[in-house]
Amino acid sequence: MTHIWVRAEERPHEERCGATPEGVARLLAAGYQVTVEESRQRAIPIDGYRATGATIAPEGSWRTAPQDAIIFGLKELPDDGTPLPHRHIMFGHAYKGQPAGKVLLDRFHAGGGALYDLEYLTDDSGRRVAAFGYWAGFAGAAVAALCWAAQAKGGIAAPVSTFPNSDALIAHVAKEIGSGRPDVLIIGALGRVGTGAAELCEQVGLSVTKWDMAETQSGGPFPEVLAHGIFLNCILARPGTPVFLPKSALTAPRDLRVIGDIACDPDSDFSPIKVYDRVTDWEHPALRVCDDPVLDVTAIDNLPSLLPKESSEDFAGQLLPHLRALDAIDSGVWGRARAIFDDHLR
Repeated sequence: MTHIWVRAEERPHEERCGATPEGVARLLAAGYQVTVEESRQRAIPIDGYRATGATIAPEGSWRTAPQDAIIFGLKELPDDGTPLPHRHIMFGHAYKGQPAGKVLLDRFHAGGGALYDLEYLTDDSGRRVAAFGYWAGFAGAAVAALCWAAQAKGGIAAPVSTFPNSDALIAHVAKEIGSGRPDVLIIGALGRVGTGAAELCEQVGLSVTKWDMAETQSGGPFPEVLAHGIFLNCILARPGTPVFLPKSALTAPRDLRVIGDIACDPDSDFSPIKVYDRVTDWEHPALRVCDDPVLDVTAIDNLPSLLPKESSEDFAGQLLPHLRALDAIDSGVWGRARAIFDDHLR
């Protein structure tokens, strides 16, 4: 019997979960064994999981889970250097030259476990089968607008926190920007991330210019980026991605005041934004990279967590059919993800 162990997220401000009680009930009905850890911060209360008949385990007990359990989480594991003997489903951020990614792969190599990276679960055509992209774009656009609003008042963005739903986030952003209406350029506007970003901007009344592959196929330079008040990058870093903002943009004439790097891969060799080198966080959402004129970068790497319940329910619904195929983990989306892991472990 395949055993799925839903771990608690240990990263601060991470209230999401990749499986809802409804999904767990369907997995149990399909014959899977499911264990769900208690959590101090999960947006979905443990009582809902308990009612399904799933086994409830203490927070963090995945470390001593049975060897054959498949550990399912979302964000990174605590960086304690310990070997990883289990099979893990999560976002590993380990395949694009990230320094922390090499450390993670070394831990799997030492422990004999394996990574099934959620970013690399793809169908036969290469399209991802489950993603938080829409909500990353929606929340990322909101944070960028809040950064712009804080600038307009002579300050820098205040800490951010979760919202009960998307309507509450829209209302908050609209209140903060007031009558200000910066124009926004979105690159990657036709994808899930860009769609979410455009939706937020339009809901609060911002003018949006939408670019995608056709507008960037020349490879740059792209002076249009500097002509907008807010630039939202919704393109994942990968080989061949054009540079949208070289470091020289810091000293070039520009109207640009806020960069929302929603894709958020500053330490990747392929990052298209070269004016900053580290992610931002909930306590300090804006990184000021230039003072005259002011330019802030926001690059939070768990943006959908601002709307933890809605984003969890959406993602869990997309992923559930594939979790139900875990009894054939060597084939389909899981087999492809394992092959990518094996290639990078060599």
